[in-house]
Amino acid sequence: MINCYIIDDEQHSVEIMEKYVNQTPFLKLAGSSTNALEALKYVSTNKIDLIFLDIHMPEISGIDLLKIMNDNVKVILTTAYSEYALEGFEHDVVDYLLKPVTYQRFLKASQKALNLFQSLFTQRMDVDSNKQTDQPYLFVKTEHKGKQIKINFEDIDYIEGIKNYVAFHCANDKVLALMNMKDLESTLPKSQFARVHNSYIISLNRIVSVEGNQLIIRKKNQVQQYIPIGITFKSAFFELIRLKK
Repeated sequence: MINCYIIDDEQHSVEIMEKYVNQTPFLKLAGSSTNALEALKYVSTNKIDLIFLDIHMPEISGIDLLKIMNDNVKVILTTAYSEYALEGFEHDVVDYLLKPVTYQRFLKASQKALNLFQSLFTQRMDVDSNKQTDQPYLFVKTEHKGKQIKINFEDIDYIEGIKNYVAFHCANDKVLALMNMKDLESTLPKSQFARVHNSYIISLNRIVSVEGNQLIIRKKNQVQQYIPIGITFKSAFFELIRLKK
């Protein structure tokens, strides 16, 4: 079951979406609100998987809410204005529903969310399988169906998050794998790797220097690469390298 929450400043729209959620077997309604700020507080302190989020609201827009929301919560946008679709997809939303929303279109978007959650569950199972060994490598599923590639930890220069994929940069090779950064971060040995940005995990052995808010790493092929240090990860990263001195 997917725990859902509805955020829309129009009560009528909330009631329609509640009806649709209750009609859908794999969705469970956790709650709803017409107040975006109250909803944000609830979502931050409860286990919510999927949010149906209106864009136009008086306190804060749905797009602004997206920017500060937990990355683990998936979002389906709802709005009467089609011109905001592109901006929504730039924030990696699951789908975009144009009001008035029909149940057929709602179900299609919800099915996309279900497929995504099933894929993420499979990823976590694969990660847990890798966690059970102390071997210095992991097998990853590539974008090619049924194909898995073995990646040695010592070959990784850095890892880049790209939506629902991660890219392993290894010297002159780049391997795309269907994983997410959070699960991967918990799999990699902390003695060798560090998360320095929402989109980057780096090999500590490749660090050449730190310049302000960016790292310079030397890849295995001797080419230098600049990696940004995110504000969220800055303190933990500098504490890590201080302890390694």
